[in-house]
Amino acid sequence: MADPTLFQSFFMIFTGAALVATIALYGRQPLLVAYILLGMALGPFGFQLITNVELISEISRVGIVFLLFLLGLDMQPKALFSVLKQATHIGIISSALFAIAGYAIGWLFGFSHLENLIIGMAMMFSSTIIGIKLLPTTVLHHKHTGDLMVGLLLLQDFLAIVCLMVLLSGDLGKVDLPTLGKTFLALPLVAVAAWLFVKWVLLKLIQTFDRFHEYIFLLAIGWCMGMAELSEYLGLSAEIGAFIAGITLATSPISQYIAISLKPLRDFFLIIFFFSIGARFNLDLLPDVALSATVMAATVLILKPVTYRFLLHRQSEQDHLAWDIGFRLGQISEFSLLIAFVAVNASLIGEKASTLIQATAIITFLVSSYIVVFNYPNPIAVSDKLRRD
Repeated sequence: MADPTLFQSFFMIFTGAALVATIALYGRQPLLVAYILLGMALGPFGFQLITNVELISEISRVGIVFLLFLLGLDMQPKALFSVLKQATHIGIISSALFAIAGYAIGWLFGFSHLENLIIGMAMMFSSTIIGIKLLPTTVLHHKHTGDLMVGLLLLQDFLAIVCLMVLLSGDLGKVDLPTLGKTFLALPLVAVAAWLFVKWVLLKLIQTFDRFHEYIFLLAIGWCMGMAELSEYLGLSAEIGAFIAGITLATSPISQYIAISLKPLRDFFLIIFFFSIGARFNLDLLPDVALSATVMAATVLILKPVTYRFLLHRQSEQDHLAWDIGFRLGQISEFSLLIAFVAVNASLIGEKASTLIQATAIITFLVSSYIVVFNYPNPIAVSDKLRRD
């Protein structure tokens, strides 16, 4: 069977997503779960209707970039510095604990030392997409819960970049310190350059042509993608570049108009992202990692909420807020999938270890989504009582 064209792939993804979303809503199930299961069914390890998964995954990354751009648009710079100050020690302590737990479970199931290090690395982070997607807009923009979650997720993004740089060096024992130093130096330089460009160029263009909505829409996308590409070129990530692009525009009076305009585009790409997670999962190797993935996922689902609750409560946060954040961050990350992909391509881990990370990601994505959707306020809750936009 010939590979489907991109148009045919999009037809199957979005028509299929519409059908499974309808079934999910009637069955009172989270939509994210439906998209992942659809990917498993249609992908190369299911019915093999869509085989160009690498292209689909690359396209889906745009959704993550837009997500971080919109996140930046809704956060004032002063609030960002304040929340990072609060979240730094919590993020570092929790990440270290999760890494140790991941290493220990990998060792228990007979993986090599190097594989255990990378498994532990993958366990450190929580999903920005799940966390932000399931957070009500009013909480994200105006409440302490949203500020703390954003701070923790951003700190984890910085740590993930360091981990990826170590993996891309090809040797966990040898870190390219000059390159690492250049990357850390690039971050403030990019932020300052972006702020100056917005102040002296972008805001003046917006003020001059704000009546032309199509132009504002185009300018926002160009600014977001341009900063994402520049940041990636300088050794940062596209996601951090997009966040910088958003936060430098946050003080503009038109920032909320841009955010509202881009949300449908973000959701378009995020549907593709969740589909690609399911499509890339190697079902043939599932029996080999079923037990270890179940143990790893159970550990993540229990350990992360308990850890965040303990650390946040010690910081004088209210108990219900600490549990809320803990369960919302109770999964591993899309960065974990990227770590597995990079590590297996560099021959640092085998397919079995990579499948373990992928299986743990999918299980924790699914279960944590269920926990949040059925117990906490969120935009896609099946209960009217919990649904918040």
